[in-house]
Amino acid sequence: MGERDAREWRDQQRQAVRAHADADARRRAAEHAEAAELVAWFVAEATRRGLPTTRLLARGYDGRGRYRTGLTGWYVDRAETRAVDVAGRFHLLTVPGGLRARLFGVDPQPSPAPLVVGAGGRDGESIPLRTLLNRLLDDGPGATTTPAAPRG
Repeated sequence: MGERDAREWRDQQRQAVRAHADADARRRAAEHAEAAELVAWFVAEATRRGLPTTRLLARGYDGRGRYRTGLTGWYVDRAETRAVDVAGRFHLLTVPGGLRARLFGVDPQPSPAPLVVGAGGRDGESIPLRTLLNRLLDDGPGATTTPAAPRG
């Protein structure tokens, strides 16, 4: 293989990697947009039904401490590490903790909502976000009239 052939091959490989990365980024953006639409629907429906909100607490990475946040909303999972706030933002409620966090609280930033919660986790347990949100609505007040979550 000559130097020119090697250069062409490297250029083709770079282009293929770039195209693959671009396609993956477009797929993730589409998933995040669909999940954001689902979260917005949930907030509107939960508000309409009067589903009670709660002050959201964050957990330390080590799982031992719980820290105040300025957020109000609904926990999405039983572990109370994921939540949707009343503004329709998805939050991962795990933080670095420590004395400062214990004294002053924490401010977890919103993150893109996943379509499948727990996907890629070590325990192998994953569940569609749509299912979790529908369960919250089914367990809340006014659960007898459950309109289905929008299909993406």
